[in-house]
Amino acid sequence: MMNIFDTHTHLNVENFAGREAEEIDFAREMGVTKMNIVGFDEDTIKQSLALSRQYDQLYSTIGWHPTEAGSYTQEVEDMIVSQLSNPKVVALGEIGLDYHWMEDPKEVQIGVFKRQIELSKEHNLPFVVHTRDALEDTYQVIKEVGVGPRGGIMHSFSGTLAEAQQFVDLGMMISFSGVVTFKKATGLQEAAQHLPLDKILVETDAPYLAPVPKRGKENRTAYTRYVVEKIAELRGIPVEEVADATYQNAMKVFGLKD
Repeated sequence: MMNIFDTHTHLNVENFAGREAEEIDFAREMGVTKMNIVGFDEDTIKQSLALSRQYDQLYSTIGWHPTEAGSYTQEVEDMIVSQLSNPKVVALGEIGLDYHWMEDPKEVQIGVFKRQIELSKEHNLPFVVHTRDALEDTYQVIKEVGVGPRGGIMHSFSGTLAEAQQFVDLGMMISFSGVVTFKKATGLQEAAQHLPLDKILVETDAPYLAPVPKRGKENRTAYTRYVVEKIAELRGIPVEEVADATYQNAMKVFGLKD
């Protein structure tokens, strides 16, 4: 039996409302036996926590997304912090910088990003990073604030091998989503091929970024299987080996025991 850990999925968004059990069952059929449900604003945080309470194999990551940075208040921080000691909360995120949507000025995003990295370290949790069109600034912030002993995750990484290696050198894990299956993602595929196997994770970011052969459709957490298969193909090793390594890596970074 193959065990795959989808380290970043949004089973807590409206797309999946009322279908969660069906999604979990379908994922299991495809070998995806654990998943991390990422909350990024008030509603999705609440729903993530509810789901991880309800299902043993689901875990929560909670934080304030960079596109929400302008609405980060003391009240928001208190709400997040109040849940960080919950045993089902395994990381703080997704946090970071988003210069694509640019909902808030860079300075605001950077301030909120730094604050949340500090919180993750204070509460002895890894942090999960969202970066879009902002890789250089993201690197500088993480370098400046520093990665705690629990590390962090570059979620749905889309950079090159050299860029990935820079983040690994800071103490980060690199998580691959369906983007690694896209034909034009050659730089990213090189990263998936050559990074040390103990530094990589797999995810869907469902319902977004569906992998080939489901590209353009709604992504589902079960499709983590296609990400694992692509990485195995790129590395020329058995699918089971990638599944097992990335599962163990996820258990370690999230501080979980089977």
